[in-house]
Order: sequence, then structure tokens, then C-alpha cells
Amino acid sequence: MTARDSTSAQAGDRPRLAATPSDIEDLLRELAPQVLAALARRNSRFDAAEDAVQEALLTAAQQWPDDGIPGNPRGWLITVAQRRLTDQLRADVARQRRESAAAALLPPEAWLMPAPDVADTGPQEDDSLTLLFLCCHPALSPASQLALTLRAVGGLTTAQIAAAFLVPEATMAQRISRAKATIAAAGGRFEMPPVSDVPGRLAVVLHVLYLMFNEGYTASSGDDLLRPELAAEAIRITREVHRRLPDETEVAGLLALMLLTDARRPARSDAHGDLIPLAEQDRSRWNATAIEQGVEIISAALPHGRIGPYQLQAAIAAVHDEATKAEDTDWREIVELYRLLERIAPNPMVTLNHAVAVAMVDGPDAGLAMLDELETDERISRHHRLTAARGHMLEMAGDEAAARAAYRLAAQQTTSLPERRYLDARAARLASAEMASVRVRTPVDVPRSEI
Repeated sequence: MTARDSTSAQAGDRPRLAATPSDIEDLLRELAPQVLAALARRNSRFDAAEDAVQEALLTAAQQWPDDGIPGNPRGWLITVAQRRLTDQLRADVARQRRESAAAALLPPEAWLMPAPDVADTGPQEDDSLTLLFLCCHPALSPASQLALTLRAVGGLTTAQIAAAFLVPEATMAQRISRAKATIAAAGGRFEMPPVSDVPGRLAVVLHVLYLMFNEGYTASSGDDLLRPELAAEAIRITREVHRRLPDETEVAGLLALMLLTDARRPARSDAHGDLIPLAEQDRSRWNATAIEQGVEIISAALPHGRIGPYQLQAAIAAVHDEATKAEDTDWREIVELYRLLERIAPNPMVTLNHAVAVAMVDGPDAGLAMLDELETDERISRHHRLTAARGHMLEMAGDEAAARAAYRLAAQQTTSLPERRYLDARAARLASAEMASVRVRTPVDVPRSEI
């Protein structure tokens, strides 16, 4: 019996749901971390479980467009992945013996899998957080911890993670593969670390959640500007970390930053999914409740403990959100906050954002001078955000030809289709304005006989 037949047979008479490939892709992305957490929790084999889940996702991507989505898609994926995992274990006799010895120490019910038709009553809320801390195992380097967590918990592709790290995709693929092998060799188990180990892993956990949210708020590639399910998952997990560690001010700062940023999401794209920049957004559409929560959280955190980068970024986001109109934004306060942020957590993206704020206060030439310093930084020198910021400042300075060229180059550099459309539209608008100017000047500047 094939995987298709056996899984369908187990699913009984529950109807399958028709769905578009895009809907199936979104559902698989949402379920992947949950299925991986379920397998890792039951089998204590994270590396093998991750491979098995990827095979199950591939099988679903091939079958569901024709067969429809099962009534219990999570159970379907768990069943198929568990079958793949069992096959892997049987193929390795030595590992099978170790797994059998470990299984003998556990009660039989700990290894039972729910049928696909039965709702999984296991602890799903804690699974994601446990999986997150497992990926931040101390045997891994910080960079490997980040990459593996984005892959396992965030469901990001290797290309997306590579873009977030500003490294080639092949380099990231090798890093993730080595990370899984390292956790297996170190005997990592699917369980929350001891309380004494939590602080040592917390910085990486927060960084991972930060990158997860950023990818959800601005997808690094693809047809869609936003991946709201990923941003929502990052917020959910961060809330749980904040609930468990209420005195950690940087956890509070990160949660506030996410809430204050995500509050703008309803106004960030138009009906066609195209980007609307911050200065042009309809601020009445912003989520006032999220803004209120974010401001309350960061206001409570700032007076206590050491001020960290997430708290400062949340404070910057609060300044933006509390301005009822774009022209009311207190850019001078934002410049000071970025100056402090650069001092305690320097990185090229912070410098880029600082330069934009400086341009709003001291003029575009001051901002362009700061951007010039980033041209030699290999981490960002070819990034489309640097080129787009240069285009924006050149436009502010009145150099429309150079601004148009910068926008077009930035559009070529980005892998996000909505951002590409936005940058191409900016360039086209400047070209249209220049052509209109030429048409106005022609009757005056050119002799009639030469027209």
C-alpha cells in the first residue's frame, strides 16, 4: 500500500477540502513547525525528524493539489512523517538499537501517535518554545543557532535565511546541515533547558524571533509583501517568553517592537498587495490596540534594568506610531535614539536607518555622506535597501536622474516582487515628471524651425 493509499485509508470518510496551490503552500508553512515539534517530542531525534518532516511536506505538496486537503492535515503530516522516520531508523541498525534501548525506559503510551482523524491534544503551545530552545543548543555557534531555528521553527527556506544573514545560499545550506548533525552528536533532547541555562540561550532566542518577525513583516522574496502568519507566530512565541520571563526587559522590548511595528500592517499594502511606504500610509487604519499595548510595555520596561537594542528599537517605533501625521514625526528624537542604538549594537542596517533619520533632520547631503561609509561594507554594499535609500535621498536633493537610476538598480537587486514593483514605479514617476518638464520647455527653448 502506498503512502497515498494508507494515509487515505486511515483518514476514513472525512471529506477532503479543495484548495489552491497558494493556500496549500500557506497551510504547509504554518503546520511545518508544529509537525516537527510533535515528531521531535515523541522520538527525541531532531535531525532525523526534520528530514522526515521535509519529505512529508513534499508528499503533501504533490498530492494535495489533486486530492484536496485532508480533514486533519496536521495528523496526516505527522503520520506520513512518522512513517518516513521509522524507515530511516530501520535502515540504520546501530541507531535502531540505541533507539530501542531508549524506548525501553519510557512507558509505551509516550510513543503512541494519534490517528489522523483525532485532534492532537498534546501541548502545542509549549512545543514551539521547546523546539526554539533546542535549536539554540549551546553546542552550536550563535550563527548556526539562528539559522537552524529559522528553518525549523520559522519554516523559512534556505534562500530566505541566507538573505537575512547576507550570505550565499550554499553557505547557509551547509551551516544548517552541520547544525543538525552537531545537535545529534551532542545528545540534544526535545525538552526545555534547565532554568540555569535559559539566560545563556536567551539572546539567540530573541534574535531568532526578531528575524522571524522581520521576514513575516517584509518577506525577503516571492510574490507577497507580507507573511502575516510568520509574524503572528513570532509575536505568539515572544508573548510566551515574556510570560515566563517577565523581568527580562529586552524580552519586553522585543514584544513591544513587534506590536508597534505590526500595528501598521493593515495600511502597509494596497488592494493589489503593493507596498505603501510609511510616509504615505493611512494612519487611521493602524491597529490602535496594538499600539497602546506596545507603548505600555516599552514604557514599563525602559525605567528598569539595562537598556538594550530591542528596547531602543521599540522606542523608535513608538515615536513613529504616536505621530498622527507623517509630518508630525519627531525625527530629532529618532536620530538621538539611533545614535544610542549604534553605540550599543552597531550593524549596517542600524547605520542605514540612522542615515535616513539624519537626512530628515539635517538634509539629504548629510544622509548621503553616511551612506557613502556603507559602500565598503560587504554585508550591505549590494543590498537593495542601501540603493533604495540612496535613491530616496537623491530625490530629496533634487537629483532626479541619479535617483531614478538608483531606484532602477534597487529594483534589480531585490528578490521581493512587491518591492520591485514599488521601486520601478518610483523610477517611472520620476521619468514621467522629467518628460513633462521637457514638453513644457520645448516651445520656449527650441527654435520653431528645428522642431
